[in-house]
Amino acid sequence: MIVLLLALLAACSGDPDDTAPVADPFAASMVSFTPGEGAGYGADVLPDVVLGTPVGAGDRAGSTDVVSLGCDGEIVLTLGVPLVDRDGPDLLVFENPFVGWTEPGVVAASADGTTWQEWACDAEDSESGYPGCAGTHPVWSAPGNGVDPTDPSTAGGDPFDLADLGLTEAAYVRITDAGVSPCAAPTGGFDLDALAVVGDEDR
Repeated sequence: MIVLLLALLAACSGDPDDTAPVADPFAASMVSFTPGEGAGYGADVLPDVVLGTPVGAGDRAGSTDVVSLGCDGEIVLTLGVPLVDRDGPDLLVFENPFVGWTEPGVVAASADGTTWQEWACDAEDSESGYPGCAGTHPVWSAPGNGVDPTDPSTAGGDPFDLADLGLTEAAYVRITDAGVSPCAAPTGGFDLDALAVVGDEDR
């Protein structure tokens, strides 16, 4: 009886060993992966390769901590914390572009995983850097380098605002390779590194 009472007291005391882990602002799970032609790189380490923090390599090299979607390939992910519309960007998408090499992707969000809203991506306008697409900006944040992966002003990657879709919140993110040639092997089309919910004092 004494042992049982002690156990109950410990459970109610808020012992840190018994607390649930704190959710992080990155992709939490992979719902589906539909590879296109040329996909394959990184698929053997799914879903872990697209979960957690980005592994940026800056503007002179592309990270290899990615999965290649292939031509018109698609991946759907959930996030570790709610994606809610606030002032400015709400989501960062990290690919592995570098100077002179870009593989754009189309990003969509959904509250239920069934009804999707896509951010406009002009995959025909290479001269302007594929406006609205993901995979256009180098990634600066990497584990251990001190760059906050949830800060759009320093992390790199491509920012997206739910307000542009008329959404107030979302639980799912879908990325589809934009099919810009060449997207077959060995390049593999859009290469996803990570997702991050933009941080602020309210998150």
